[in-house]
Amino acid sequence: MDIKQLQALLAIADHGSFSAAAKALLTVQSNVSAHIQRLEGELGVTLVDRHDGTLTTEGEMVVQRARRVIHEIEDIDADIHSLGDSPSGEARIGAIGTTGRWLMPLLLPELSARHPNVHTTVFEGATNTLVPRISAGEIDAAIVHLPLTSGDFEVTELFSEELVLIAHTNHELADRESITLTELSMHPVLLAPRGTPLRRIIDRAAANESVSLSALAEIDGVRLMTSLAFEGYGAAIVPASAIPGWLRGDFVRISVPGLPQRVVGWVQRQRPRPNRATLAVRDTLVDIVARYAHKQPGVTQENHSFSPKGNLISPKGNVKG
Repeated sequence: MDIKQLQALLAIADHGSFSAAAKALLTVQSNVSAHIQRLEGELGVTLVDRHDGTLTTEGEMVVQRARRVIHEIEDIDADIHSLGDSPSGEARIGAIGTTGRWLMPLLLPELSARHPNVHTTVFEGATNTLVPRISAGEIDAAIVHLPLTSGDFEVTELFSEELVLIAHTNHELADRESITLTELSMHPVLLAPRGTPLRRIIDRAAANESVSLSALAEIDGVRLMTSLAFEGYGAAIVPASAIPGWLRGDFVRISVPGLPQRVVGWVQRQRPRPNRATLAVRDTLVDIVARYAHKQPGVTQENHSFSPKGNLISPKGNVKG
């Protein structure tokens, strides 16, 4: 098994056929076919369906590990060639959408100015989809909702933000400035799906009040849930950053005093350690948050600590999440 064989398989996975893979690799189709045949011979399985160019189940398994191997080789090369100089290479970063919307326009220009040889690819997603991608080696790090319930990661907390109820001005709660969780339990609202970090902290806060919230619908995507609330489908509990500061429209923000704040942080794998390019993104991000977080409505920077299991510990030592 060699690198060219893995590169050929990845090219087929990414481009859908032997001919397209050959074009992407700047070679001829016969070379790609030969690499795949040798790899299949060594492994004793069929990796690519020759009829339609799709990967077999075994091919999918090999691609997952091959992508990680290729990334690590690229990172080795980038780190060695940037020793003593400005970091260079590829940084593959994930970000939850609400945070990425206000952070990326600040981060990317600053990163280009500080580290022009760092090429950043940003993947948007929910926390429960981004974290497994870090574990699988598909991305190097991500900006996600904390705390995490599992995994071996290094965590850098960035900021906290309020959770608020938003509703269209035609909604029955639109005349309220504040509502308790007990009162809110009598009104179906849009909620994140069960098991997601956002839903867990909402459900725990409600349980502390001996109530449970009724879901009008469960929406896996804070920005979509926010849009539905703006359109009048229902009231929704969302982080403050889901509502851009410049946005004006037929909606209201309603305070829910019983809800905790959402903590957002940078998460990276511990082993193998991310390359210098990724660490440069992290350091630039921390600086950006320190300078601009307080300008975002509902966003604050506070010092928290996390237990080994990832539970959020309040300054008084009470487990909050």
